[in-house]
Amino acid sequence: MNTLQPFCIDDIASAQAGLQAFRRDLHAHPELCFQEHRTSERIAQQLHDWGLEVHRGLAGTGVVGVLRGPSARAVALRADMDALPLQEANRFAHASQHAGRMHACGHDGHCAMLLGAAQYLAHKRPVEGTVLFIFQPAEEGGAGAQRMIEDGLFDRFPCEAVFGMHNWPTLEAGHFGLRAGAMMASSNQFDITLRGTGAHAAMPHLGTDTLLMAAALVSALQSIVSRNLDPLEAAAVSVTQLHAGSGSNIIADTATLSGTVRTFSEGITDHIEARIRQLAEHIALAHGGQAQLRFTREYPPLVNHAPHTELAARVLESMVGAERVVRDIPPTLGAEDFAFMLKAKPGCYVFIGQGDGGASPAANDLAGPCLLHNPHYDFNDDILALGASYWVRLVEAFFNEAPLAIGAPPV
Repeated sequence: MNTLQPFCIDDIASAQAGLQAFRRDLHAHPELCFQEHRTSERIAQQLHDWGLEVHRGLAGTGVVGVLRGPSARAVALRADMDALPLQEANRFAHASQHAGRMHACGHDGHCAMLLGAAQYLAHKRPVEGTVLFIFQPAEEGGAGAQRMIEDGLFDRFPCEAVFGMHNWPTLEAGHFGLRAGAMMASSNQFDITLRGTGAHAAMPHLGTDTLLMAAALVSALQSIVSRNLDPLEAAAVSVTQLHAGSGSNIIADTATLSGTVRTFSEGITDHIEARIRQLAEHIALAHGGQAQLRFTREYPPLVNHAPHTELAARVLESMVGAERVVRDIPPTLGAEDFAFMLKAKPGCYVFIGQGDGGASPAANDLAGPCLLHNPHYDFNDDILALGASYWVRLVEAFFNEAPLAIGAPPV
């Protein structure tokens, strides 16, 4: 028996088998960012069968299901759909059927939980206001959330707030985590090209050694967080690639460094970018060379709005008890493109405890850690009904609150 069933809505708990079958079907047929055609089709068909309006085409494969209620108020719920370019190591029946692709982050489960809520709410009409079920492509590096917004998501489907949820393996199943303010970091990439003068390695004085520049720069970049930021600020600057040279007897005339910067505020990102540029240019100049920096801002920090976080926390505590809700969960330097939606609309993102995972290891002879982005990962089906029940209870609570009480703009 699923020990989480007492926390779930009875009708949703009864639909557990169907949610699991749908989730495992998505797991067996993973699709990468902006290629989620089968996934999109299956989701759209389910929403249509339950009588919801179905809108397709935002960001290419995005799907929006609309359940209209009698009032003018509206709330949006979002799930991501894409998989990762990773070879699955699991050998259970629903393992990926496509080499080099797998659902290693649980987006298959996110879709199933949101569909479970859509099915329940569609059958329990009328809902007080309009509910938008957003199925978003390309979270894994494709900024699908931003693409949907640019394609008119919130212009075509106005709403007061938007909410998201992600499974979290380090949190016990049946528990939830959230926090007001910055909960996940920005993701930024830097690429530095160093240019010097090539020469014979036996005559280094005739050249300008870019590898020497690179070595000095790698060391200097590690001083940014430790010596240029307030010690109370959290950030990471990691050099992850260094490419130079073509032979043991050649002084390389070009070297490239690449890496990532993670922060919880745009201001800190600005400061780090400026410092990287300064260090690169001056270190190259000191060695007689030149440096060029390309700094790409991929995802902004994910920042929860305080009133909406409070609402979500109260809903969760009413479901599973305050002892199972971590209201001030430590932020993570991982990134999530739901941040774009929270920049466009107020709302809240929560972690739902995944625990040790799903079918692994009992049905898996290559058992390994059930961690995000790991080839042994599998979504924990025991939390499907719980996640779907949270979505329903959140919608009910949202429409029971006065708009100003949860931070919506004055009407």
